[in-house]
Parts: sequence; structure tokens; C-alpha cells
Amino acid sequence: MFKPSLDSSSPLSVIFCAILLGGTIAALSKSSPNERLPAGAGKEKTEAACLTCHEARIIVQQRLSKATWTKEVDKMVKWGANVDPNDRDVLIDYLSSNFSSDKSPYQAPKSVAEWQHKSTENR
Repeated sequence: MFKPSLDSSSPLSVIFCAILLGGTIAALSKSSPNERLPAGAGKEKTEAACLTCHEARIIVQQRLSKATWTKEVDKMVKWGANVDPNDRDVLIDYLSSNFSSDKSPYQAPKSVAEWQHKSTENR
């Protein structure tokens, strides 16, 4: 009679752990929704340049001066961000006007419902 074993070396144990890990990752990805960038001139170019590597939440939580955004954009370009040189100033203007150091501190959504409400405001 076959008795399933869950010792760490059994194939059943590996499959069980893989299923458990996959479910955990899926649950975590649904419980940490992504923010949206606010509307404005340069939003589409910013999405194209930045959201290839970053979630919008990385951007929306920043509060940087225009000089610091300039350094940040230039650093990302050196690291491989695909930014047309003609769009550089548009990106910096968009980022520094929407996520400047004089804006109020970022407030993370406390629930999925709050995030959904917040994300529909930014469309």
C-alpha cells in the first residue's frame, strides 16, 4: 500500500511546496496593488520610460526637488532607461511637478478598496 510521504526529499513534498509558494505569491501580488501616475503633460512618456522597470508606486512615493529628479533621470538613463534625449526635460518637468519636495508626504492606501478609489481618481 502506498503511503504519501512529505519528507523534504520526496517529489510529493517538492510539488506541495511549489503549489504553496505559487499560491502565496499570487495572494501577495493581489494584496499589494500598483499605484497609477497622475494625469498631466508627460505622463505617457514617463510611463514608457519608467514603468518598464519600476512599478508606479516607486515613483508616486517620492518627494524630490527638480535638481534631484534631474539627477535621478540622468542616473536611470546611464543605467539603461530608454529615454529619448528630446523627452528628458518633459520627464523631469512631469516628475518634479507631480512628486516635488513641497508636496505633502505620500500616504499609502490602507486597503484594496481605498487603493481602488484612489486609482480611479488618477485616470
